Amino acid sequence: MHKEQAVRQEGSTRQTVLTLLKTNGQMNAGELARQLQITEMAVRRHLGTLERDGLIAPTIVRQAMGRPTHMFSLTEQAELLFPKNYHVLALDLLEELEEDPETAVVIGKLFEGRKRKLFDRYAHRMEGKTLQEKVAELAVIQNDGGYMVQMENDAEGLVLHEYNCPIAHVANRYQQACQCELALFEQLLGTEVERTECLAKGGGKCSYRIAGA
Repeated sequence: MHKEQAVRQEGSTRQTVLTLLKTNGQMNAGELARQLQITEMAVRRHLGTLERDGLIAPTIVRQAMGRPTHMFSLTEQAELLFPKNYHVLALDLLEELEEDPETAVVIGKLFEGRKRKLFDRYAHRMEGKTLQEKVAELAVIQNDGGYMVQMENDAEGLVLHEYNCPIAHVANRYQQACQCELALFEQLLGTEVERTECLAKGGGKCSYRIAGA
């Protein structure tokens, strides 16, 4: 077998292990070996790789007879590998509000409430920091949220680029999401912020120029 084929096969086997754990819950190496029809030693090699990558976690289960066994289950990180349609639910709920004249105004309040909650969550991380340090901390916060942030210093100052938008499906429909993000940045940084490019408006990224940085 060529090396490239072997790598593909190993990747496919590990994906099958993850799928089995998703559908069956906890399983041990012996159970997985029987399902996959490979040796237990081979299964343990795959389990070692998946555990190293943070996708599975072992739990020691004591049995009435015999030695304790290691049961493996998916981590929260692994759950992200499986399809999620949260954006569909969010859009459906927002559209329900939008269609009713009596509740349409609530949409703006929802986004404003989300902005306040995020500010309360992160404001303490900005305390005692210079503006440059605040921008760096904001980049960390957004990266942790999946925004793929890069900081750039150009002739006019500091610019924050976001190359991914985890809430793109919502932001594309509701500009309030983008407006509240901009307002949140200004509150956290304590300075004016200008959005010069926006993914939701067809840009290749979201770019923010930080005043005074």
